[in-house]
Amino acid sequence: MASNLIRINNRDNVAVAIKPLMKGDVVTVDGETFTVFSDIPAGHKVALSDIKKDESVIKYGYPIGAAKEDIKKGSHVHAFNIHTLLNENAEYHYDKATAEEAKLEAEADKLRWKDHVPTIKAYVRENGAIGIRNSLWIIPTVGCVNRISMQLESWGNENLGLEDGVHAYTHPFGCSQLGDDHENTRKILADLVHHPNAGGVLVIGLGCENNTMDSFKELVGEVNPERVKFLICQESEDEVADGKRLLSEIAEAMKKDKREAVPMSKLIVGFKCGGSDGLSGITANPLVGRFCNELTAMGGTGILTEVPEMFGAEQVLMNRCINEDVYNETVKLIQDFKHYFTSHGQVVYENPSPGNKAGGISTLEDKSLGCVQKGGRAPVTAVLGYGDRIKETGLNLLSGPGNDIVSTTAQSAAGAHMILFTTGRGTPLGSPVPTVKIATNHDLAQHKKDWIDFDASTMLTDDPRKVTEDLITLIISIANGETHTKNEINGYTEISIFKDGVVL
Repeated sequence: MASNLIRINNRDNVAVAIKPLMKGDVVTVDGETFTVFSDIPAGHKVALSDIKKDESVIKYGYPIGAAKEDIKKGSHVHAFNIHTLLNENAEYHYDKATAEEAKLEAEADKLRWKDHVPTIKAYVRENGAIGIRNSLWIIPTVGCVNRISMQLESWGNENLGLEDGVHAYTHPFGCSQLGDDHENTRKILADLVHHPNAGGVLVIGLGCENNTMDSFKELVGEVNPERVKFLICQESEDEVADGKRLLSEIAEAMKKDKREAVPMSKLIVGFKCGGSDGLSGITANPLVGRFCNELTAMGGTGILTEVPEMFGAEQVLMNRCINEDVYNETVKLIQDFKHYFTSHGQVVYENPSPGNKAGGISTLEDKSLGCVQKGGRAPVTAVLGYGDRIKETGLNLLSGPGNDIVSTTAQSAAGAHMILFTTGRGTPLGSPVPTVKIATNHDLAQHKKDWIDFDASTMLTDDPRKVTEDLITLIISIANGETHTKNEINGYTEISIFKDGVVL
């Protein structure tokens, strides 16, 4: 790249520094040369023209805030001199013409894959769903049995010889919760029982918790008794011995499972970002958006969540809703989450973390407009409530917060086979499904090789089509079980459940 600055959209009045700039550096953007007036860290913004006080700061072609003061061309533009334009009472509209354009673009994408959708090798379950792993999961109904679950996990990994291992998904809930809060816990745990990446599941309860085993079984519904078994510790004389026996029986049934070829259109992929920086919306998120375009064009399914990180960019998603019903559901998704903030006395625009700001993100709009790029230009086909499972192919919006562990758990529970997780700061986190860490910048990819699976900084230097093809190749290899993600190799898998209620 010739310049150390990139202007993302031709309507923008700021550019982003690809590499650190020093005061006095002379730079060129779109053929225009000017001097930088202060040191600019990589990922941070530089004014491309004089911006008057209260004038909109434009990035990605949309306002990311307004100037707190006059900003001279060549100056650093960041949280110290711009402020959010968000409030709790935004108005939305359904633009049918724009939605039709999105559908036409998607139809054109589908033509590329009409006769040659790639295949992956997966486990086909009894209900026709596919799994890309064949793990044995231990699901506690209540936090009181976490240590027993972990003890059984350790024993299972030492003795059962399962290629994809035994994983206990511990949590502190399942008792002393009320109303929707209690039901959210139960729904997420029931979703995990049904996840096709698990060839078998042992559900462990204590016996006196609110989430009783009988009521939980009713919520879970019909299962294969050879593959899903239940243990109530208070009713067992030796719960560890009984747990080992049940795990052995489940493992015996799982050992018959074999991978077979299925179209990639069966794949469900979650899209998530965490520890974002100023390059997230330039490299990794647009790359994931390109993959989303290709996957949904094949007939596959993508999941976007992190609803608070849609604030300020929600109209972009609404403009791609396939019909007015989905648009109305999207509006409700946004408004309900805003109400969640205000009901707790919080403003809707307080989101970028200290790490986000250090990486160059100034306002929630700045973060959100970069965040939603993970959905590419795919039409929005469905909206899911928290704890709902995927029913429609295409790009789904899922209710959930931005918190990394909570949102990756929600995506896993919804049915994601894997999650593409973009990051500019780095994180070791892993969800119950393979969690592909995609670095926004080369320094991170080099510095944290034991965390990062893919370096998206090549979007700045290589043909984006080739980078997209490289990512698809990696995803197929992961789906086939030929490659394991760094979180799998490190053994980093965990869950967290959305909490919004009284603890007794």
